[in-house]
Amino acid sequence: MIEKNIEGLRSLMSSDYCLYHMTGVKQSADEFLNGLKSGTFNYFSAEHDDIIVKIQGDEATMTGKSRVVAAVYGGGKRSWRLQGDFTLRKENENWKFTSSRASTY
Repeated sequence: MIEKNIEGLRSLMSSDYCLYHMTGVKQSADEFLNGLKSGTFNYFSAEHDDIIVKIQGDEATMTGKSRVVAAVYGGGKRSWRLQGDFTLRKENENWKFTSSRASTY
């Protein structure tokens, strides 16, 4: 996300991926990636405080807590304490994100 590697990010997402922003806005993979490309979402750094992964068969959940420096929706650059709650599914031996939900901690 920092490097805005759109194709790299897309390769990590399932075809039915959706993102829930901390504002409650729901976006598809295409909507989110277009926001990265257009500069609606700008990420500068992330320091990870905690990551927990739980795997059950071909499905997994991951919760991460990170301090992220970002500027979004035209706002100024600031530091956020973000928690990401993710679901993943194994597809053709590769793990793909199926959903992401952002909140603060």
